[in-house]
Amino acid sequence: MLNSIYLLSPLVKEDTISLPMIRFQTVVKEVDLSDCDVLMFTSKQAVKSVDQLNPEWKKIPSLAIGSATAMQIEKLGGEVLYQPNSFYGKTLSQDIIEKFHDKNILYLRPKEVSFDSKSFLASSGINLDEQIIYETICIDYKENAKPTEDAIIIFTSPSTIHCFLKNFTWDESYTAVVIGESTKEHLPTNVNYVVANTPRIDACIAKAKDILITSNSK
Repeated sequence: MLNSIYLLSPLVKEDTISLPMIRFQTVVKEVDLSDCDVLMFTSKQAVKSVDQLNPEWKKIPSLAIGSATAMQIEKLGGEVLYQPNSFYGKTLSQDIIEKFHDKNILYLRPKEVSFDSKSFLASSGINLDEQIIYETICIDYKENAKPTEDAIIIFTSPSTIHCFLKNFTWDESYTAVVIGESTKEHLPTNVNYVVANTPRIDACIAKAKDILITSNSK
């Protein structure tokens, strides 16, 4: 039964029930790009937001964290200078230290982040400037929107976990599918979960379908 897969992302995907937990809102009116050599993006939404605020961002090469982010940069006409293999905060920051220690990097970020890249890089002498350009806001639901028993819940970011638990209590019959290691760390300790093979929504859906097939074959 594919209709027991709930996707908490704002995106709508086939074979899932759409239950978006978050919406996005820009928090600045402009972005100053004059003092940076390289931009850093950790989300598709950051790319979309800066494109609305200052189209000149396309002239500056970008570090893209995640394949979906890289695709969004290229889709809007930007240049992906580097896309690291790892998506985990500390490993990612070590990558930047090694390859971009002589660059002025501007991290265009959401208000809430799961890893403090600025402090970590500063300890190694890396100049990382940050500008918060958007925030993530929880969508409120009534109790009757709560997923059914035995549902598979796809979490695509720490924010989707936070907002889900703000709306609903966790049912022990649920299984969580999380998009990556950083997101996993925000799950409560009592949650049964699996991590997607790659940090993409399609990979989360594929993992959820595998779980359903396994469950239905028992």
